[in-house]
Amino acid sequence: MEHEITLVVNGAARRARVPARRLLSDCLRHDLGLTGTHVGCEHGVCGCCTVLLDGEPVRSCLTFAVTVDGREITTVEGLAPPGGLSPVQRAFAECHGLQCGFCTPGFLCTVTALLAGNPAPTEEEVLEGISGNLCRCTGYQNIVKAVHRAAELLAEET
Repeated sequence: MEHEITLVVNGAARRARVPARRLLSDCLRHDLGLTGTHVGCEHGVCGCCTVLLDGEPVRSCLTFAVTVDGREITTVEGLAPPGGLSPVQRAFAECHGLQCGFCTPGFLCTVTALLAGNPAPTEEEVLEGISGNLCRCTGYQNIVKAVHRAAELLAEET
């Protein structure tokens, strides 16, 4: 049995017809064509599939699409303003906070939410904030630097 759902994805209302057991990650990638959300472990451990649900980070590989009907989803594609990069994306580029890029969408969504709730995190708060996201390529040092740089860029905007 399929269900008709409406999601507000990156600011636009999107409809999809999905089976009850369709994961949000699959709905975003396969039904809506938003392939920026990556699927890594499929167990909610790695954080690659992290998106923002009403501004809060969630694992889209653990979330059924039907449970978020009518809610607002922000994917990595929706973080940046038209024609530019968000401060978090700019900071990751400036600080070389990515290598292969597979984990990057999850980190970008996680850090966006972290800085929305805590615009000037300490080193310990940054480490705690990103602890649910795994990266196999970096040593995390540049990711941590990128979080602090993003906080600086956000502060400059206000």
